[in-house]
Amino acid sequence: MTDDRVQLTRSLKSRHIFMLSLGGVIGTGLFMGSGVIINQGGPVGAVLAYLVAGLLMYLVMVCLGELSVQMPVSGSFQAHATRYIGPGTGFMIGWVYWMSWATTVGLEFTAAGMLMGRWFPDVPIWYWSALFVAVLFSLNALTTRAFGEAEYWFSGIKVAAILGFIVVGILAIFGGLPLASGEPAPMFNNLVGDSLFPNGISAVFAVMMTVVYAFQGCEIMGVAAGETENPEKSIPRAVRNVVFRVLIFYVLAILVLSAIVPWQQAGLVESPFVQVFDMVGIPFAADLMNIVILTALLSVGNSGLYASTRILWAMSKSGMAPRGLAKLSSRGVPLYALAITLCFALLSLLTSFIAAETLYMILTAISGLAGTVTWIVIALAQYRFRKAHYKAGGTVQDLKYAAPLFPLIPLACIFLCVSLFVFLAMDPTQRPSLYWGFGFISLCYGAYYFTQFKRQRSLAPIPAA
Repeated sequence: MTDDRVQLTRSLKSRHIFMLSLGGVIGTGLFMGSGVIINQGGPVGAVLAYLVAGLLMYLVMVCLGELSVQMPVSGSFQAHATRYIGPGTGFMIGWVYWMSWATTVGLEFTAAGMLMGRWFPDVPIWYWSALFVAVLFSLNALTTRAFGEAEYWFSGIKVAAILGFIVVGILAIFGGLPLASGEPAPMFNNLVGDSLFPNGISAVFAVMMTVVYAFQGCEIMGVAAGETENPEKSIPRAVRNVVFRVLIFYVLAILVLSAIVPWQQAGLVESPFVQVFDMVGIPFAADLMNIVILTALLSVGNSGLYASTRILWAMSKSGMAPRGLAKLSSRGVPLYALAITLCFALLSLLTSFIAAETLYMILTAISGLAGTVTWIVIALAQYRFRKAHYKAGGTVQDLKYAAPLFPLIPLACIFLCVSLFVFLAMDPTQRPSLYWGFGFISLCYGAYYFTQFKRQRSLAPIPAA
């Protein structure tokens, strides 16, 4: 049953927001993809790439923090873009972000099912995918608090795994834990042994976009602002804590990986974390990391389903999506928006088998571009908001939370994000993603202005005979 009088509830606590933002950033990009980054960019190049991506994440988080405290609504940057940039941009970023996350959720279901095949090789993958669909739908359909608690524990497992890995890795580097092969402690020979950039500095730029993808997800904090208890305190605290903890986790983990695993061998196995645990002789290392990676997949799926559902609900409230999706259950959950999002996620899952060379490729290209475009929109919205605030006679002291160094921070964020597109354009293998991504963005703008034109025509008075 739904009731138009029911509203979203502010049931997410500060700890939920903190772990939601942390969990959105710490995912399979670190556990699975970091070895490839080290192999292609070199050990020092990988550390440098993660530092630059971490700086960009900080710029985005402080811009979003200011907007979310000033305007704590579910839908976040989509509503901010509509108000401070224009409704066309709000329409565009809402649909791009929704489609990106809904597609990602579908991919997580497939990947989680494939991971279960390690322990249950005779059970079809789609059985497990269906089970995970039911679990995540239930968590999101019950209450917002249930979603927050699930994500809190999902993220906690990932953080504990990284901390354990860092401790084990540091001991192995300095000889506290002997390597199973009997080789001497590696110290920092692998880190700087060959050269700082064995594949050249251009290789660092080539992997930069992949590294930035790993940090995307931090903006989910803003999506949850409309359901957060006391956002004036919770959001600034989350911004401060998340940025520095993520940098510490990521950079230390990459340093440990680079010091233990020679860069030539990194990325040759499924997870470099499993490789390190095997090298120090920890029993059942692959199974332990399989559990952690499965948790990371479910965490990303859980967060993505929540974020895309709230964005779709917010757009339906403002008339940018079908009005019927704005209805809430008696528990304050947008069930219709959740169901539509899940259906699209399942369709994107099917394209990975049925139309992998066409539609699936297009969906993943748009998804890859969406995060960086979202960051540009967040920075531009904060820049426009602050300009309007000053023009109205306001001061920095009037703001409950203000991004420092205005206008340097939003402009630097926009510049770095645009630079990433330049790097993509220089790489022939990644250039098609720009065509599909910006093509879809143009389509969204066209759809908005076409519907607006039709709406204005329908509202125009009929001329007298």
